[in-house]
Amino acid sequence: MNPGATYQGRQEKDDALNLVLEVGRILEANGVEVYYTRTTDIYESPYQKAMEGNQSGADYFVSIHRNSSPYPNQYTGIESLVYSRGGAAERLAMNINEQLEIIGWINQGIQERPNLVVLNSTTMPAVLLEIGFINTDDDNNFLDANFYATAQAIADGILVTVG
Repeated sequence: MNPGATYQGRQEKDDALNLVLEVGRILEANGVEVYYTRTTDIYESPYQKAMEGNQSGADYFVSIHRNSSPYPNQYTGIESLVYSRGGAAERLAMNINEQLEIIGWINQGIQERPNLVVLNSTTMPAVLLEIGFINTDDDNNFLDANFYATAQAIADGILVTVG
């Protein structure tokens, strides 16, 4: 199993899955049909995830991750990655970032990343969220202390967009 970024025993795959499941629970409680590419600790390639998203017929694709940097405690905050600026993906990213900023995350903005498979191989607007830096102690402490608020903020950003 690919753990993604790791730091002092903490694994991105665990944080991401926990957030995805909680965001999905909130969305479903608000009447949104959610399709998950994974609900357990399994590995799927980014391409597999993009193809599953396409086959699901979903209106949006949201991929949740933790960021990392070359040196511990170098950077902080959240950012959203999109294939290109403008349009529905950027609007979704902006709405999510704004909600995360309201609860106290530092908003590092929206970046274009046309080389990422989950952004360039999906047929619907897609956003890759980087929820804090896994190798920044303050981000980990903030996520741990504000886990449910973070999930709610992500869900609220999605709900504002699809509303």
